[in-house]
Amino acid sequence: MEALAAPPRTGFVSSKIHLHTTRPREFVDLTNEVLEVVRSSGVSSGVLVVNSMHTTASIVVNEHEPELFKDMDRFLDGMAPCDSHYGHNSVHLELEEPNGHAHCQSLLLTTSATFPIVNGVVQMGRYQRIFLVELDHARPRRVSVTVLGC
Repeated sequence: MEALAAPPRTGFVSSKIHLHTTRPREFVDLTNEVLEVVRSSGVSSGVLVVNSMHTTASIVVNEHEPELFKDMDRFLDGMAPCDSHYGHNSVHLELEEPNGHAHCQSLLLTTSATFPIVNGVVQMGRYQRIFLVELDHARPRRVSVTVLGC
Protein backbone atom coordinates (compact mmCIF):
# COMPACT_ATOMS: atom_id res chain seq x y z
CA MET A 1 0.00 0.00 0.00
CA GLU A 2 1.32 3.41 -0.99
CA ALA A 3 1.63 6.03 1.76
CA LEU A 4 -0.20 9.28 1.16
CA ALA A 5 1.84 12.45 1.31
CA ALA A 6 0.92 14.79 4.13
CA PRO A 7 -1.05 17.82 2.94
CA PRO A 8 0.96 21.03 2.82
CA ARG A 9 0.90 23.07 6.01
CA THR A 10 -1.13 26.23 5.55
CA GLY A 11 -0.05 29.58 6.84
CA PHE A 12 -1.83 32.79 7.64
CA VAL A 13 -0.01 35.90 8.80
CA SER A 14 -1.63 39.24 9.40
CA SER A 15 0.51 42.23 10.25
CA LYS A 16 0.11 46.00 10.45
CA ILE A 17 2.55 48.63 9.28
CA HIS A 18 2.23 51.80 11.34
CA LEU A 19 3.63 55.01 9.92
CA HIS A 20 3.18 58.76 10.10
CA THR A 21 3.00 60.69 6.85
CA THR A 22 4.70 64.07 6.71
CA ARG A 23 2.85 66.11 4.08
CA PRO A 24 -0.49 66.47 2.23
CA ARG A 25 0.55 64.30 -0.76
CA GLU A 26 3.15 61.73 -0.10
CA PHE A 27 4.19 58.48 -1.78
CA VAL A 28 5.55 56.21 0.97
CA ASP A 29 7.42 53.17 -0.34
CA LEU A 30 6.37 50.18 1.77
CA THR A 31 7.94 47.50 -0.41
CA ASN A 32 10.77 46.46 1.91
CA GLU A 33 8.51 46.26 4.98
CA VAL A 34 5.92 44.23 3.07
CA LEU A 35 8.51 41.82 1.66
CA GLU A 36 9.90 41.30 5.17
CA VAL A 37 6.44 40.23 6.39
CA VAL A 38 6.29 37.68 3.55
CA ARG A 39 9.83 36.45 4.22
CA SER A 40 9.19 35.98 7.94
CA SER A 41 5.85 34.25 7.29
CA GLY A 42 7.58 31.20 5.82
CA VAL A 43 4.89 30.95 3.13
CA SER A 44 6.25 29.41 -0.06
CA SER A 45 3.14 29.47 -2.24
CA GLY A 46 0.21 31.75 -1.67
CA VAL A 47 -1.14 35.25 -1.85
CA LEU A 48 -0.10 38.60 -0.42
CA VAL A 49 -2.67 41.35 0.18
CA VAL A 50 -1.64 44.89 1.15
CA ASN A 51 -4.55 47.10 2.24
CA SER A 52 -4.91 50.73 3.35
CA MET A 53 -7.10 51.08 6.42
CA HIS A 54 -8.15 54.63 5.51
CA THR A 55 -10.52 56.40 3.11
CA THR A 56 -8.02 59.14 2.21
CA ALA A 57 -4.90 57.01 1.75
CA SER A 58 -4.48 54.51 -1.06
CA ILE A 59 -2.25 51.61 -2.01
CA VAL A 60 -0.71 51.74 -5.47
CA VAL A 61 1.90 49.74 -7.34
CA ASN A 62 4.18 51.83 -9.50
CA GLU A 63 7.76 52.83 -10.18
CA HIS A 64 9.80 54.71 -7.56
CA GLU A 65 10.78 57.70 -9.66
CA PRO A 66 10.58 61.31 -8.36
CA GLU A 67 9.49 62.88 -11.67
CA LEU A 68 6.70 60.32 -11.92
CA PHE A 69 5.51 61.34 -8.43
CA LYS A 70 5.28 64.93 -9.70
CA ASP A 71 3.27 63.74 -12.72
CA MET A 72 0.89 61.79 -10.48
CA ASP A 73 0.54 64.83 -8.20
CA ARG A 74 -0.49 66.99 -11.16
CA PHE A 75 -2.90 64.34 -12.40
CA LEU A 76 -4.65 63.95 -9.04
CA ASP A 77 -4.80 67.70 -8.48
CA GLY A 78 -6.31 68.13 -11.95
CA MET A 79 -8.98 65.50 -11.32
CA ALA A 80 -10.00 66.73 -7.85
CA PRO A 81 -8.34 70.06 -6.93
CA CYS A 82 -8.21 70.86 -3.23
CA ASP A 83 -9.59 74.38 -3.81
CA SER A 84 -12.85 73.19 -5.44
CA HIS A 85 -16.17 73.12 -3.58
CA TYR A 86 -16.90 69.81 -1.83
CA GLY A 87 -20.09 69.29 0.14
CA HIS A 88 -18.17 66.98 2.46
CA ASN A 89 -16.13 69.95 3.67
CA SER A 90 -19.25 71.82 4.81
CA VAL A 91 -20.61 68.73 6.57
CA HIS A 92 -17.37 68.27 8.50
CA LEU A 93 -16.68 71.81 9.63
CA GLU A 94 -14.69 70.51 12.58
CA LEU A 95 -11.91 69.36 10.23
CA GLU A 96 -8.74 71.36 10.62
CA GLU A 97 -7.99 70.83 6.95
CA PRO A 98 -10.97 70.19 4.63
CA ASN A 99 -10.47 66.89 2.81
CA GLY A 100 -13.26 66.46 0.27
CA HIS A 101 -10.64 66.49 -2.47
CA ALA A 102 -8.78 63.60 -0.80
CA HIS A 103 -11.91 61.44 -0.73
CA CYS A 104 -12.56 62.16 -4.43
CA GLN A 105 -8.94 61.48 -5.38
CA SER A 106 -9.10 58.14 -3.57
CA LEU A 107 -11.83 57.08 -6.02
CA LEU A 108 -9.17 57.14 -8.75
CA LEU A 109 -6.78 54.88 -6.85
CA THR A 110 -7.07 51.53 -5.10
CA THR A 111 -7.27 50.57 -1.46
CA SER A 112 -5.34 47.34 -1.87
CA ALA A 113 -2.92 45.35 -3.99
CA THR A 114 -2.70 41.57 -4.32
CA PHE A 115 0.32 39.54 -5.44
CA PRO A 116 0.98 35.84 -5.91
CA ILE A 117 3.79 34.26 -3.92
CA VAL A 118 5.68 31.52 -5.79
CA ASN A 119 8.59 29.61 -4.25
CA GLY A 120 8.69 32.18 -1.45
CA VAL A 121 9.04 35.11 -3.87
CA VAL A 122 6.43 37.84 -4.30
CA GLN A 123 5.75 38.04 -8.02
CA MET A 124 6.47 41.69 -8.79
CA GLY A 125 7.82 43.26 -11.94
CA ARG A 126 11.31 44.74 -12.13
CA TYR A 127 10.24 48.33 -11.39
CA GLN A 128 7.16 47.65 -9.28
CA ARG A 129 7.11 49.06 -5.78
CA ILE A 130 4.26 49.17 -3.25
CA PHE A 131 3.24 52.63 -2.04
CA LEU A 132 0.87 54.13 0.45
CA VAL A 133 -0.34 57.36 -1.13
CA GLU A 134 -1.29 60.03 1.38
CA LEU A 135 -4.09 62.13 -0.12
CA ASP A 136 -5.12 64.19 2.90
CA HIS A 137 -2.54 65.63 5.31
CA ALA A 138 0.25 64.45 7.60
CA ARG A 139 -1.13 61.96 10.11
CA PRO A 140 -0.72 58.44 11.51
CA ARG A 141 -1.60 55.68 9.04
CA ARG A 142 -2.01 51.92 9.19
CA VAL A 143 -1.57 49.38 6.43
CA SER A 144 -2.73 45.78 6.76
CA VAL A 145 -0.46 43.11 5.29
CA THR A 146 -1.90 39.60 4.96
CA VAL A 147 -0.06 36.51 3.74
CA LEU A 148 -2.06 33.35 3.07
CA GLY A 149 -0.61 30.15 1.71
CA CYS A 150 1.46 27.10 2.50
